[in-house]
Amino acid sequence: MRTLFPLLILLLFTSADPADPARSARWEKEIVAIEKRLKESPPKEGSVFFVGSSTIRLWDVRKSFPDVPTTNVGFGGSEIRDSTDFAPRIILPHKPKVIVFYAGDNDIASGRKPEQVAADFNAFCRVIHKESPQSRILFLAIKPSLARWKQFDEQKRANALVKDICGANDRLAFVDVVPLFLGPDGAPVPELYAKDGLHLSPAGYEKWTPMIAPLLGK
Repeated sequence: MRTLFPLLILLLFTSADPADPARSARWEKEIVAIEKRLKESPPKEGSVFFVGSSTIRLWDVRKSFPDVPTTNVGFGGSEIRDSTDFAPRIILPHKPKVIVFYAGDNDIASGRKPEQVAADFNAFCRVIHKESPQSRILFLAIKPSLARWKQFDEQKRANALVKDICGANDRLAFVDVVPLFLGPDGAPVPELYAKDGLHLSPAGYEKWTPMIAPLLGK
């Protein structure tokens, strides 16, 4: 087992980027739409929030978890730092019991290093727990995909760093969904992905739902 000391040093010297107004403006229309939806249909107390990029946004979470109060605030193309920037508007006012978080995929594709991904996730957790200390955060491992298979080694490194962060905090959990998407040959299983080879097919979502469901009520 790796010691946490190198990870702590890493996070000390790898800071998340400050908010970029120009970057934030890119998402403003979608965030306003999410805010409108939350106002018109307020989340139930103790709701599970699904947060992150398009893998979250495209997920019919109510169908996957019919017995759990769920709220989906994912927005397509986003990176971890984007969810952090908009947390005060679409997450924190509702103080969710559990946050199911998927992002990091786009981050690495845009050129961010695994160490930056880990630092960004650490920053996200700090922002959430400052205002909502009771919220549990489940980090769904960055999934392998046909479209981004060349980035798998970087994804694995980022996942390992985030797993260490989660292991040091009992309000965090790392959910290793990676093996669910790999076949006997160690490559992604095509039928688990949409036509673009990146997003999940209905079969892909069905694959990881049973793994996540037992964690939502804890």
